[in-house]
This record gives sequence, structure tokens and C-alpha cells, in this order.
Amino acid sequence: MANTAPSDLPNLIGEVCWRWGFTVKLACHSTGDSRAAEGREAARKRELDDLLTAVGATRDGQAFSLLFHHFRPRVQAQLVRLGLGPAAAEDLTQDVMETIWQKAHLYDRSRAAAITWVFQIARNRRIDVKRRSRECCVPAEDFFTIPDPTVACDEHLDLRQRQEYVRNALGALPQEQLALVKLAFFEGLSHSAIARQLDLPLGTVKSRLRLACARLQRLLADNGLSAAC
Repeated sequence: MANTAPSDLPNLIGEVCWRWGFTVKLACHSTGDSRAAEGREAARKRELDDLLTAVGATRDGQAFSLLFHHFRPRVQAQLVRLGLGPAAAEDLTQDVMETIWQKAHLYDRSRAAAITWVFQIARNRRIDVKRRSRECCVPAEDFFTIPDPTVACDEHLDLRQRQEYVRNALGALPQEQLALVKLAFFEGLSHSAIARQLDLPLGTVKSRLRLACARLQRLLADNGLSAAC
């Protein structure tokens, strides 16, 4: 057979068909199946093109429903292959399908098949998501080197205790002194502004503030704290 001339090929095929007819029939049947599958695939692509064209031309809801059920699982699977997690891929798939509904009028079947157009939208959306993402992937052990900005428990308790001491010390001041302390330290008024507001002599304001600060210093010192007046 290796030396068979091209002119002998029809005779050779005939002999094989006569001796191994069943095998040849199987091969011919396989070729026929392949051609039939190709035909079905081509028809399916034309059907998808028709559906997408109908959505773009008349906002055909039934056509879009058919497109949705055909493309949704396929687009989601592609997005997973492109690196998205299942949940993110599902969300982005919904966005892609919405885009198809809104922009179907831009589809031109003379330039691309529906399947090509749809998956190009999916790829573009995946690129957009990647560009917008500001995620920083670091090894888990690196988190142990990040200082904790929160106040430690003992520091928090100490701060609350000091606030309580200050509150008690302020509560121990006479009312006329406490009023001046609030105006001077809480509201930031100058001595002269306090004097005008309370209609008091400037010397009286200064004297009462000195007495208030001295009293605060003594009360806080008893608890191990200092006051800057």
C-alpha cells in the first residue's frame, strides 16, 4: 500500500470498502455526524444572531430571555476562568447581561457573531473591574507586623479613670470659679472677654481663675495627676 500510485487510490478504497465495509461505514457515519454537528452549531449561531438583532431592533423581551438563559452560565464560567471568585463572577455576569439589554442596538451581525460580541463585553468588564480594584494582596503573616492603632484595654481604663478624677475635681469647685473655668478653658475666652460677658472686674476674673487652678491642682495631685493652668 505504501507504493500505491494516486491513480490506484479509487481501487484501493473500493477494496477496503469491500473487505472492511463495516469499518468504512462507521468512519463515514462519523464524518457525517461531524458535518451534522457543524451544521447544528452554525444554525445555533445564526439563531443567537437573530435573537440579539431582535433585542436591539424591537427590545424583544422573549428574545432577550432566550439569550439570557443561554449566555448567563457561559459568561459566568468565563469570568471565573479569568480570575474572579464565584460570587463576584455572578454579580458581574448580571451587569454584563444588563449591558447586553441596554446596548443590543449597537450590535452589527455583519461584523461579529453574537457570541463574539457578548464575550467581548464580558472580557471588557473584567478588565474594568481589575483596573478599578485597589486590593493589595499580602501574605497573611505580614498582618502580624502591622501595629494595632486601637488603645490597649489598660490604657483605655486609665484614661476613663483620669477623666473621672478631673470631673470630680471640677465638681468640687465653687460655682463662680467653675463658670470661669468653663469659659476660659472649654470655650477659649480671654480674661477680658470673660470680664465683659459676666460684667465683672478684670482683676476679679483673674483672681478667681488663679484660685480655681490652685484648687484643681491640689485635688488632682491627691490622685497622682497634675493640672496645667
